[in-house]
Amino acid sequence: MATFLCISSYFKGNDFLIACKEAGNTVYLVTSKKLQNKPWPKSHLDDIFYIQEKEDEDWEMDDLIAGTAFLMRTRKIDRIVALDDFDVEKASTIREIFRLPGMGQSTARHFRDKLSMRVKAQEKGINVPRFTSLFNDKEINQYLDSVEAPWLIKPRGEASATGIVKCHNKYQAWETIHSLGDKRHQYLMEQFKPGDVYHVDAINDKKQVVFCQVSKYINTPMEVTHEGGIFRSVTVEYDSKDDKELQKLNTDIMKAFGMNYSATHTEFIKCHEDGKFYFLETASRVGGANLAEMVEYATGVGLWKEWAKVETHSASGSSYNPPKKEKNYAGIIIALCKDLRPGYEDFDDSEVVWKLHMDHHVGVIVKANNQKKVIDLLDKYATIIKSKFHTSVPAKKSVRKHS
Repeated sequence: MATFLCISSYFKGNDFLIACKEAGNTVYLVTSKKLQNKPWPKSHLDDIFYIQEKEDEDWEMDDLIAGTAFLMRTRKIDRIVALDDFDVEKASTIREIFRLPGMGQSTARHFRDKLSMRVKAQEKGINVPRFTSLFNDKEINQYLDSVEAPWLIKPRGEASATGIVKCHNKYQAWETIHSLGDKRHQYLMEQFKPGDVYHVDAINDKKQVVFCQVSKYINTPMEVTHEGGIFRSVTVEYDSKDDKELQKLNTDIMKAFGMNYSATHTEFIKCHEDGKFYFLETASRVGGANLAEMVEYATGVGLWKEWAKVETHSASGSSYNPPKKEKNYAGIIIALCKDLRPGYEDFDDSEVVWKLHMDHHVGVIVKANNQKKVIDLLDKYATIIKSKFHTSVPAKKSVRKHS
């Protein structure tokens, strides 16, 4: 079997690491020094290496490169896997330097850089909200004069809704742009389109989408991040018009962006004004916020485990056979909680299949054989959370380096 060097600057991906090892591979993990006491599955790791993060919580790439070079003097590395969004570019850089198979830096840009995503999607005729880079003053003014407000100024390299600023007029837009100083090239601006946001979670193998699940956020990520809302998502009706259209759009995106093999998490918005779907962003990873668990309860497919199998089969040159997809319905609700460890006595319906155990958080996943039951339960629990548990904090500005 193969030797995998997995990179994760966040505590995540244990199911991948376990499945990768159980497939017979040698598995190494590189993570942040501050995460050394997290419950990594050390029984399934052949070794674990730590990198001291900088003040901005990122890594010095020279440290990762030098460490990999030293490791490869005595141990052959066959594959590099990035377990988190922020590690995609790190992994692609290592692959390029050491000539390892997998996504290189150009392709990785399509799964990390929101400007690169939009340019490529637009080139391929896929709908995107009207956007502009922040490189040139004249082009920015032309954009502001021709595209109706409001606009979103967002970092090109952040995950989810982190760091987004909503601007309602030209003065506010320029004030925000000037505040970015010499980092403005690390941002883009796009038209804000009110609508419903959907996410497509998929497994890709040999340039084909071999598993795909479509879900809809009941509260958009931007609402949750910036307005202190309650995070909710639910399975979209199977074989519905939205389900079929989004599966096709996801396939189009993967083809346009050059995806070969990986898990992916892609988001689209269905505009209230015209009813059309617009591409928002994608990532070559499993979706966060416990969406993988929601998908697994709905379909029986564990995204982390299947991703590990795809990587293993790719490394060995063997064929991957995706599992049969079940068609249940699931929904998730998560919120910040004023209590350190909330009780779950109020969440006692038989459809509750999972409970979140994280300090100052409350959350459950429910599963049923129809979507209406799931939504009704999510509404019920949202009311309970608002009245008994919920709290909110201002959205944090990321200290991560944008790239």
